Amino acid sequence: MAKEIHFNLEELSEVAQTILKNVQSKTLLFYGEMGTGKTTLISAIVKAMGGTDAASSPTFSIVNEYKVTEDTVYHFDFYRLKNQYEALDMGIEDYFCSGSWNFIEWPEKIVNLFPENVTVLELSLAEDGGRTLKLSEKKLSEGWSKK
Repeated sequence: MAKEIHFNLEELSEVAQTILKNVQSKTLLFYGEMGTGKTTLISAIVKAMGGTDAASSPTFSIVNEYKVTEDTVYHFDFYRLKNQYEALDMGIEDYFCSGSWNFIEWPEKIVNLFPENVTVLELSLAEDGGRTLKLSEKKLSEGWSKK
């Protein structure tokens, strides 16, 4: 499955619903340059899942936890990681095996640690000020190792 969505910030709640209806994995990898709206999109998804806390960037804490309807979302920001061993030291494998949702910003920092099935979300700025989102499912066993 591959889907491309062009949207404006006013349409975030609809985009979040579309994402949730189309994902097949509970591990979502958010790619995009600084300022493309990764954290803002994650906040909208958490809200669409029934979360009451506003999602914020875990840049310094590395991970934030949000309670959503009947589940938990772990939101990671690996921008500051020096290498994948830091993610291993914090127990990333335990998060992946928890059965909970894992939303990861800057996933390129831990590319060798992904679980078998992931959803890739690639965000970019559009010329009109909106955003373009490319949504796809990836399986490591099919030879995929990075976006």
